[in-house]
Amino acid sequence: MARMTMIEALRSAMDVSLERDPSVIVFGEDVGYFGGVFRCTAGLQKKYGEERVFDTPINESAIVGLAVGMAAQGMKPCVEIQFADYMFPAYDQITQEAARLRHRSNEQFTCPMVVRMPTGGGIFGGQTHSQSPEALFTHVAGLKVVIPATPYDAKGLLIAAIEDPDPVIFLEPKRLYNGPFYGDHSGKSVPWSAHPAGEVPEGHYTVPLGKAAVVRAGSDVTVLTYGTMVYVTEAAVKETGRCVVVHEATRTSGFGAELIAEVQEACFWHLRAPIQRITGWDAPYPHAQEWDYFPSTARISRALNTVMED
Repeated sequence: MARMTMIEALRSAMDVSLERDPSVIVFGEDVGYFGGVFRCTAGLQKKYGEERVFDTPINESAIVGLAVGMAAQGMKPCVEIQFADYMFPAYDQITQEAARLRHRSNEQFTCPMVVRMPTGGGIFGGQTHSQSPEALFTHVAGLKVVIPATPYDAKGLLIAAIEDPDPVIFLEPKRLYNGPFYGDHSGKSVPWSAHPAGEVPEGHYTVPLGKAAVVRAGSDVTVLTYGTMVYVTEAAVKETGRCVVVHEATRTSGFGAELIAEVQEACFWHLRAPIQRITGWDAPYPHAQEWDYFPSTARISRALNTVMED
């Protein structure tokens, strides 16, 4: 089986979808001729032409607004916002138009579109290129939100998102584009070519939306996480009624709070200790103190020790 980076896996997902379905189109800032700021769409315009893979003006609201109109008319747009930090001008189109169309029109119209956005930090991008805004989308009814952690999942989830009849926000942890990240920013990087999760089928397959994957089975503690934090957490956990939630985004009103509420409602009488939560700090993403902000293996290990001591 071929080994791919997450970038190559995402490109393969769009390639497969463009080839299988003529209603699929890809557009965004620099995604055509240049192939995207992270090269996720490299070569797709040359293969499928300028009418199906094309560049747009620097206007996120127009990109998403155009996609909403195309989707309502039966197309399947897969658009790219260069960084999730840039999506705020398009937030009205995403939350008030794309998310509402099926319900507002009594199902006369649907909105089968995907908005891809690189998310998270760990690449020295500072506060305007490192934010994790997933909670701003998970709070909106009518949207599905996806954050993959492996190249295999990235391709299968993106194909499933493109084939979904409703709008999907697809957040790509850019720290994972070229390899897993185990929390040591000064350590030797590991490429996906040397990791089992880098094995990706070349053809069509899907990974179901809305289902969690078990990365490592165990019986002492359950850790709920996603995106980049899968690997940082895996490095901290050696070995369940005990639960730790980890995410990179800021703490207050983060998606971790929703996960904790779900566990409390479903498993309260099985819990043996209070749930611990490890997150980014409630502060704008700091350029100079990036690794103090980023949830570290040391912070995750302390939370695991605390939950095991109670």
